[in-house]
Amino acid sequence: MDPNVPYEPDWALATLAIRAGHERTAEQEHAEPIFPTSSFVYGSAAEAAAKFAGEEPGNIYSRFTNPTVRTFERRLAALEGGERCVATSSGMAAILSTALALLKAGDEIVASRSLFGSTVSLFDKYLGKLGITTRYVELSDLDAWEAAMTPATRLLFAETPSNPLSEVVDIAALAEIAHRQDALLAIDNCFLTPALQQPLALGADLVIHSATKYLDGQGRAIGGAVVGRDRELEEVFGVVRTCGPCLSPFNAWIFTKGLETLALRMRAHCDNARALAEWLEAHPAVARVHYSGLESHPQHALAARQQQGFGAVLGFEVKGSGAEGSRQAAWSVIDATRLLSITGNLGDVKSTITHPATTTHGRLSAEQKAAAGITEGLIRVAVGLEAFEDIRGDLARGLDALA
Repeated sequence: MDPNVPYEPDWALATLAIRAGHERTAEQEHAEPIFPTSSFVYGSAAEAAAKFAGEEPGNIYSRFTNPTVRTFERRLAALEGGERCVATSSGMAAILSTALALLKAGDEIVASRSLFGSTVSLFDKYLGKLGITTRYVELSDLDAWEAAMTPATRLLFAETPSNPLSEVVDIAALAEIAHRQDALLAIDNCFLTPALQQPLALGADLVIHSATKYLDGQGRAIGGAVVGRDRELEEVFGVVRTCGPCLSPFNAWIFTKGLETLALRMRAHCDNARALAEWLEAHPAVARVHYSGLESHPQHALAARQQQGFGAVLGFEVKGSGAEGSRQAAWSVIDATRLLSITGNLGDVKSTITHPATTTHGRLSAEQKAAAGITEGLIRVAVGLEAFEDIRGDLARGLDALA
């Protein structure tokens, strides 16, 4: 095997996460290098002309060609089973770049109503200005997806599992619906990562990532990525090249190193999350737990079939009287924590806790919150890698006071 070949296609995911994408330089380094340079030089004017014209491969300018970013892109593409990956400055930049590349005025998106609040704002406020319309449907209702489509529908967009209710859609069935009308299916795979779910293998056309979350795993950097076929990704690359929402080399290096432990971390996250969900389900102060790893979850069988794990994010609703009472009960549980970090971010080795109705989904209207199941008593926990007993004990302090 040539040590400079980026990867072998038959390697297991854990091996790809460590080895794929890195082409050693003349220095023969063992660890992946960082190239913090804005530009590159050429041996001659003819070489520069050939590279700028696209007649010869090579680096031009780090806004769109950088060796460190390329290593991350190749590694993530290998993990997702895609032909190509384009890295971006954030997860939202990945969604925006995809929309700008593949949609035009008059086109329509059909999306799950269980989307991250900023994604909804992007679709409604900013893509709406460009004449792109979005319709929202229940994530798991395949009939609703099909009924919402028109001849102008060009993109179906879903997060599965959803944030924060852990709802799931049948990706293979949704891909069939999209392709019958020549639309593309994009799946936000942020919560599970390719270690637990590979949407492209199930028929999706595009996979979106906020690399900020589990791909990094330690809350250190902001970034995003789009993975799929070369023909769509070439258009996305054009947006990044021209408009500039590019990933920095240093952040790309962080994400590349984060991928090395992805499979191990995700298994450990899943173990802690499932144990916590089972404990919460039995607690007298908890009205309901939203986690697809529980057998009580209405889509547990589907999740078990299309995923290799259930992820680290769960939601639970505390008991309270009315909207105001439920909010105060939820806030009291959150405020009683000493170990869990009160933050809207997730994907970290550190467990985080937040109140979605007033943070991550706070900009949604009351009607949008109701449609998405975001109640005032709902708490989201992204379960980290601390000892389970300590996570449970931290939540028990506030929940036991409510019981």
